[in-house]
Formats: sequence, structure tokens, C-alpha cells
Amino acid sequence: MKNSFFIVFIVLTLLWSCSESDNGGMDEPEVTNLYFPPSQSVEWETVSAAALGWDENVEEEIFDFLEEKNTRAFIILKDGKIVIERYFGEHDQNTSWYWASAGKTLTAFSVGLAQEEGLLDINSKTSNYLGEGWTSLSLDKENKINVWHQLTMTSGLDETEFDCITKECLTFIADAGIRWAYHNGPYTLLQSVVANASNMQWKDYFNSRLRNKIGMDGFWFATNDTNNVFFSTARSMARFGLLNLGNGKWNGEVILDDASYRTAMKNTSQNLNKSYGYLWWLNGKQSYRVPAFQTEFQGELIPNAPADTYAGLGKDDQKLYIVPSLGLVIVRMGGDAGDDLLGPSSFDNGLWEKLNEYIN
Repeated sequence: MKNSFFIVFIVLTLLWSCSESDNGGMDEPEVTNLYFPPSQSVEWETVSAAALGWDENVEEEIFDFLEEKNTRAFIILKDGKIVIERYFGEHDQNTSWYWASAGKTLTAFSVGLAQEEGLLDINSKTSNYLGEGWTSLSLDKENKINVWHQLTMTSGLDETEFDCITKECLTFIADAGIRWAYHNGPYTLLQSVVANASNMQWKDYFNSRLRNKIGMDGFWFATNDTNNVFFSTARSMARFGLLNLGNGKWNGEVILDDASYRTAMKNTSQNLNKSYGYLWWLNGKQSYRVPAFQTEFQGELIPNAPADTYAGLGKDDQKLYIVPSLGLVIVRMGGDAGDDLLGPSSFDNGLWEKLNEYIN
């Protein structure tokens, strides 16, 4: 009888664990033996595909695909070391390029840093940091929006005027938390939340707490009156990917110590779009939503990619993929690959089809 009870207990425990995983409640996987390049240096260790047992014969096919798809920079890191670093046209190691919405991941990470410092609480109403009347909503409706809703694209504000951040265009469409819609306005205002909470300029907070600590270059630039976009070299995007692969640690230094925030950031944040964390896109979930649509699509976001892939995805196919199970960070910068989409696109699955031939 005792043995039977023990077997039932184990089965129930395993089923509970699987349920937690399906709902995005997975703990961070520990990735060990990572290499970190030194700051303020072009030095970066490499490892060959042959040494990894990868199929070098596929490399030229990948490069042809990338060039055909208007790519300017492409990097693959394995456990922090460069396997591929390829530039196209006049783009080179020192060329800065825009991250587009892949840069939302930088903001998400910075919000976590500000919360860890005790400067803000993501569960507090946004008006605590932006002041009352930052939207055109009634005070009752506005007070239902908190920083967490901005991180998860669930503010309930009308996304029709996509980039606008003034109160006149931040209008009501649903109560906060009951509708997922990809919306730049509330996202961009997260940078003002951090700036006001820290009593610093956004760029100064970001540079001192994140960029400078891991040896990134780059700068924030307002491409219009409302949209603040990050520009950097491809290597700097790779550095940020490596920081996340290392669970917020950089060469022994803890940058973001809050494991609960990091885990929530990289897992399903709400049930409206299971493939979205805190401004990160998630693979391996049973359904997903995409920008500009109110349709729930069944299946994984990037079927050809490993299930544990999470990504920063931006307009014109700016891509930052992180795969903890394989120790991979992959960067793609360039022009539109063909779909003219804001985030996920067919390029993701097409690239991973070729990467599977290469890596496996």
C-alpha cells in the first residue's frame, strides 16, 4: 500500500510540474561554462563549427539565404564564443544598426533593474510614476493600468495610433488585463516610468545600469517624436543576448539578481498571449498572437526553433534568439526580409530550418 501511494504521489507531482511548464512557470535553466568577451576590446574568442561537430557544408547555404533576405549582420555564439560572424555589403563590425522592437527587451531588463533597486514596483499603478491624467481615460479606468500591463501589452488602451504617447491618443478600448494588443505607446512610456522613478534621464539610467556594465556600445535615438529606438553594433546585441543566456550575470558580476523577475520576463506572462513574456517573444507554447491582429493562432510561434527559444523580434526582421538548451545566442540585423512585419515573420522559421541542418 505504501509503495502504491508513493507511485501515485510521484505521478501527480510530475503531472503538476508539466502543467506548470505549460503555463510558463518554468524555472530558469542554468547555463554553465560560458565565455564572456572583455569590455572595451575587439577580442572575442571563437570556436569552429567542426570542433562542435556541426555541418560546415551548410554554412554557404545559410549565407546565401541571409544575403537573399537583405541581411547586414549575422552572429552565432555557442556558450559565448563566436562560431559565425558575417557581414554583408558595406556593413561591418563597427556599423551601428537599429534594433527596432527587439530593443523592447532592453527596456524590460531595465525595468527589472529599477524594481530591484526599489525605485518602482511593477504591480503599482502607472500613474504613480507618470502622474494622474497620462491617458484620456477616467481616473477609475486609468488607475487600473499598472506597470505590469505595460510590460505585457495588456494596458487595454487603443493601439490604433500605434506610436503615440500623448494623453489624447491613449484612449480606452478595454479594462486593463483583459485584452492583449501590441502597442508601442504604453511600451515607450515604460522608459519615462524608469526615468521618473530614478530621477535620471532614461539613457543615463540605461547606460550606467546595463550598457556600460557589459561592454555594449550603442545609443537611443528618437526616430520620430514618440518612438525611442536603440542603435548598436551586432556584437553589442550579442553581448546583451549573452547576458540573458547567463541569467543576468556577466563574467561573475551579477547585473540583475532578481530571479523571480528574470523568470517571469522569459515565460508566459498572461493567458491572452501565451507566447509573450515581459516584452520577450516565447517559443514552445500552444498558441500565440501577433502585432496588428486580434486572432489567436494555434501552434508554436517558430515551429522549427527549439521549444525553449525566446527572442527579441523587431521590424524589418531585427532578431535576437536565445536558446538555453543549446547555449546559443543568434543575432540578425538588416533590412526587411520580405514580410514587412513588426515582429514575428516567416523569416524566423525559414532561418531555423537551415540552422537545424547546420547545428544538428
